[in-house]
Amino acid sequence: MSTPELTIAQQVEALNGDLASQMPPEVMGAFVDEIGSLSTRAVPADVPAPGAPMPDGDLLDGHGEPTTFEVARDGKPAVVVFYRGAWCPYCNLTLRAYQQQLVPALDERGVKLIAINPQKPDGSLTMQETNALTFTVLSDPGSVLMGKMGILTEPGEGVQEASAKLGLDIPGDAADGTWTMPMPTTAVVDAGGTIAWIDVHPVFATRSEPTEIIAAVDALDD
Repeated sequence: MSTPELTIAQQVEALNGDLASQMPPEVMGAFVDEIGSLSTRAVPADVPAPGAPMPDGDLLDGHGEPTTFEVARDGKPAVVVFYRGAWCPYCNLTLRAYQQQLVPALDERGVKLIAINPQKPDGSLTMQETNALTFTVLSDPGSVLMGKMGILTEPGEGVQEASAKLGLDIPGDAADGTWTMPMPTTAVVDAGGTIAWIDVHPVFATRSEPTEIIAAVDALDD
């Protein structure tokens, strides 16, 4: 009998335990405090609702070649995932889970998976190569598309200081040199370019589950 695949929430719980055992208490405490603060935050009011057209912008592939979301989806329905960067352990965990649990189902349905981040193109390439991802990973170099989505945020001062203590240079890795990053967000876009489903997570440690995404894709045919 095969072992059931762990949900992202279950994997995040295990990751949090690992991080707590590895990080200095004051560093882990900064992230825990930030999660507690974010848990009371609502989804921004200007996030496009289902039925709205999917925004677009100038993007770069992992080799720095220009493209757009519309070019990347090539007229097909798509699942688009906005994530924070290759430095984020929750993003790595999630995209690996999507590769294993989501990509086969989307391939069967003729739906593309496209992940977008605010890093320089080499950050996209690192994410793709490190996690053996077969789907498209793109950079939003000025966070323009993410801004149109209404999902931009910035970590608090405590997390910025904690990140520096961990040796992370998040602004240095970002294409625009800032702390600006997206709230983790997943959207299902139909073949006509309309958002059919969107799931925004103000708390960076939570993500859309593959089962939720597949259900939203299957609803495109209803």
